[in-house]
Amino acid sequence: MTGHDNSNGSTEKSSSGMDDLPTFNAENMQNNMKVILYSRTFMAIIGGVIAGILGLTSWTGFIFYFLVMAITSVALTAKAKFSIHSYFDSWNSVLLDGFFGGLMSFVLFWTFAYDIVHIF
Repeated sequence: MTGHDNSNGSTEKSSSGMDDLPTFNAENMQNNMKVILYSRTFMAIIGGVIAGILGLTSWTGFIFYFLVMAITSVALTAKAKFSIHSYFDSWNSVLLDGFFGGLMSFVLFWTFAYDIVHIF
């Protein structure tokens, strides 16, 4: 993950007395968001396969999905060394972005693995 850019070229303080706001590199922010989406999609697929192999059905499978996504959020936060504002614009981008996006992949691989292991 890449952080924000503090090298703004000048070392002078503004005359208004307010602290300068940190500047973010848009390319780095987009890369960080891609990492989050890829990680969540990958974990949704792996979680779906595990849920199918374990034979989870009904609400237990969906609870398992939310548990996997919560663990993924904690892992991404730990990867950022719990300094979210250095890598992302808000907490919501780490905790919620892509949370429901991986649900379809989870259900697809959940039913696929369940069918292979328990039906065939």
